[in-house]
Amino acid sequence: MARGKSFFKRITLWRYLFLTVCFIVVVANPFTNYYWNINFIQGWFQSLGVGNLWVVSPLEGLESILTAKSFYMPSLVGMVVPVVLALLMGRVFCSWMCPIEFLSLLTDKVLGLVPKWGRKLKYRKDLVRLAKYTIWFSLVSELLITMIIGYPMFVWWSPPGLVGRETMFYVFYKHITVEAVIVLVVLVLNLITRRMFCRYFCPLGALLALIGKKRQLVIKYDANRCVGCKVCDSRCPMGILPSIGESQSIYCWNCAECVDACPTSALNFVWRDKGIILPTTQRLN
Repeated sequence: MARGKSFFKRITLWRYLFLTVCFIVVVANPFTNYYWNINFIQGWFQSLGVGNLWVVSPLEGLESILTAKSFYMPSLVGMVVPVVLALLMGRVFCSWMCPIEFLSLLTDKVLGLVPKWGRKLKYRKDLVRLAKYTIWFSLVSELLITMIIGYPMFVWWSPPGLVGRETMFYVFYKHITVEAVIVLVVLVLNLITRRMFCRYFCPLGALLALIGKKRQLVIKYDANRCVGCKVCDSRCPMGILPSIGESQSIYCWNCAECVDACPTSALNFVWRDKGIILPTTQRLN
């Protein structure tokens, strides 16, 4: 826990709780649909319906447009919410809502319970590091393959989508498909490099990061308060260096791990001064 910061003021606490709620919604939804015929919430994060509102993943929506070679208005409308969220806050779906991140965090928590080695395992060093721009090749490759074969690939192999879909298959058909192995592979990769798939290979994360490149909510680094302890660098699951201001880069997903870990409050969430949301002082004038 960061020194001087009370338990309930830790942003990461609320992130963990929100991730848990999102995971429960995705996993419990097929059960409520099947056993109690409660259909207010339907689907999973690839295409999630809440009442009459449908939210569509931007990547799956884009791939559907590329394969159909036409625009489908309900799909476009469904992409508005996640696109606006990314424009304002960046890649927060990945860090605050994605079921894969929930499972990854759960894995970290379990590793942290190992006697004597818990802390080192939880904040383990990366065994393999790739160039940050690898993730852009993943996005381009995904879209190219989709256009070549004429099928929205991420609809089939999306790890966050598989969590909901495999749960649905189990509830409705009492079996899971071989694609469930993809989720296990992603979690195993975390043991090699923290959030390896999320950092380098997730095309959805790449697209959301690209949309949120000029996001309004950023983690500001205050060099005057920094004492050079680099605790923030060791806490970052994405392998970036908040200690030199990389928290404002396109590769940051605003998870707040560095914010809570900083002992001198040198890192804090702020709205960009020149963004569409004005600073407090400017709003008062």
